[in-house]
Amino acid sequence: MSKGAYPAALRRVIAALSKWPGVGEKTAARMAMYLLRAPKGEVGELAHALLELKEKIRLCRRCYAFADAELCPLCADPERRTAQLLVVADPGDLLALEKVGWFKGQYHVLGGLLSPLEGVGPEDLRIRELLERVKAEGIQEVILALNPSMEGEATTTYLGQELKPLGVKVSRIAYGLPMGGDIKYTDQQTLKEALNHRVEA
Repeated sequence: MSKGAYPAALRRVIAALSKWPGVGEKTAARMAMYLLRAPKGEVGELAHALLELKEKIRLCRRCYAFADAELCPLCADPERRTAQLLVVADPGDLLALEKVGWFKGQYHVLGGLLSPLEGVGPEDLRIRELLERVKAEGIQEVILALNPSMEGEATTTYLGQELKPLGVKVSRIAYGLPMGGDIKYTDQQTLKEALNHRVEA
């Protein structure tokens, strides 16, 4: 069926879904067809959930993970250890590491990695906030869990230099992760081993 054969409303949905990461035009068309055949209530639930996502999800004021209140569920949990801080680049990495179930401390989301070629410097990340947390919260160990890429290595090195003068132990996850890999797409066992065998940064 050529694109021109689709009614305008269906074309708009396919075009919108095609913008999603990893969704090509054929997949978008299949998804749109599914939505077209689905009960109206199911489609309404999805539409409502998407609107709520945009209206209610924000960043935690403490760790900068996704939250629907001032604090995310992890920061609000009184059972979490407060002496360890695990630093990640983005909320997706936090979710992947949390699924492993090994780490019971606090997190800090940088909001990216240093990348001079793309104009991303220390002032563009939440590094100042990280240093302030370490000073204010009595953190004893900072674990750097950043992707094994050039940007991840540069960020790890920079953070190590900034953190060590504060008198905290600085470690980094071990790499059974392939160079250029992405934490959020790594299997749970590999992530668990990387956390267990972390080394001094």
